[in-house]
Amino acid sequence: MSDAKIRLYVEHPLAQGQAVPLNANQTHYLFSVMRLTQDDSVLLFNGYDGEWRATVKQSSKRSGILICAEQTRPLQLPPDLWLLFAPIKRIRTNFIIEKATELGVSHIIPVQTRYTNSDRVRQDRLQAHAVEASEQCGGTYVPKVSDLQQLDQLLATWQANRRILWCDETLTNTRTRLDTKDQTPWAILIGPEGGFSADEAKRLRATPQITPISLGPRILRADTAAVAALTLWQSTLGDW
Repeated sequence: MSDAKIRLYVEHPLAQGQAVPLNANQTHYLFSVMRLTQDDSVLLFNGYDGEWRATVKQSSKRSGILICAEQTRPLQLPPDLWLLFAPIKRIRTNFIIEKATELGVSHIIPVQTRYTNSDRVRQDRLQAHAVEASEQCGGTYVPKVSDLQQLDQLLATWQANRRILWCDETLTNTRTRLDTKDQTPWAILIGPEGGFSADEAKRLRATPQITPISLGPRILRADTAAVAALTLWQSTLGDW
């Protein structure tokens, strides 16, 4: 039996002795691409049962069964932090999803603004990128990725107790300090490459849950801003 070097997300309960059936894509990946054989080990996680070492019980070209042997890591939930961002070019949007998953968020919501470059996203593909990022970075949780939502509609129904940290590129010379003892749930808002329209900015500033913040004296690209904001929040209010 080989040491487990492959991590795989599954949509199946995990427990000692639990049999885990593989779908066609997982079967192809494990047995045709990675060349696993009988009794080889795989690390499994499903987002709620932690990480488990499992061994190959049955394998064929079209199906396979793994058996859970032992839990290797308990479930580690990220902070109750959401990321709201305006989608940009596909590759850079994928980058945002991957890095947000690695840095630790619980929910990702693409938002449609007046200057958003993309008015259509494939939620299933973005969710798949979040899964792949969790597999690669050793995470035991996969953030939910929502469908694209209109910014004004999202703000109209926003929950009163969740604050929004708005990364406002117009505040390049302004410093905002966060209370390190703040335990309220948060979201981070990253705007489109063209910035928010005047009407949108006015709406954001009038929303009581929103705190504008500067990311420094230089205007950052949207994907860079997402990584920078998540890093700052995690180091100040998160679990780092």
